[in-house]
Amino acid sequence: MSFADRDLQRREIITKAVCGKGRKFSQVSHTVTPSNAPTSILGAWIINNQYEAVHSTNGVEVIGSYDINIWYSYDRNTKTDVAKETVSYVDVVPLSYLDRKHKPATAEVYALAVTDPNCVEASISGAGVIIRVEREFQVEMTAETKVWVLVDPNGGDGEEKSFEFDGSDETGYDELDLELLDEELS
Repeated sequence: MSFADRDLQRREIITKAVCGKGRKFSQVSHTVTPSNAPTSILGAWIINNQYEAVHSTNGVEVIGSYDINIWYSYDRNTKTDVAKETVSYVDVVPLSYLDRKHKPATAEVYALAVTDPNCVEASISGAGVIIRVEREFQVEMTAETKVWVLVDPNGGDGEEKSFEFDGSDETGYDELDLELLDEELS
């Protein structure tokens, strides 16, 4: 179907679309003080990560918390215990892409933990344990926005085009020269 530029018309469509995206990787350190002075660290892990996304002026705030569990030995490696602590966090994720023409009153934000909080290092410092945690979030903002489309005022002149493929087309794959294809690929 072809038509001249003078036949083109534009229409404005209001739709809900992804109007902003962002991603943030962060490393943080927490100090946990067990009830006994640790001799060595036997294990450290993060569990129960919970979070929610909130729209802010600087992007999207990911507000959450997780539990830190440290399995350690004490009393010259003769006894073990587990220290537990709940930590709260706020990560502000800036929107690297933002459609400035979105309708702010309709904005909704979503967050996805690309990398769940994970302990990457645990070390003893005096009577406490320093835990280094990595986490990464990806966020999206959806909102109402406007898009423009070109339309054919004649509606295609009643022409309907349909295409069917049933796999029974025998138009000569057998006739292809495979050596020529191999030369083009290399």
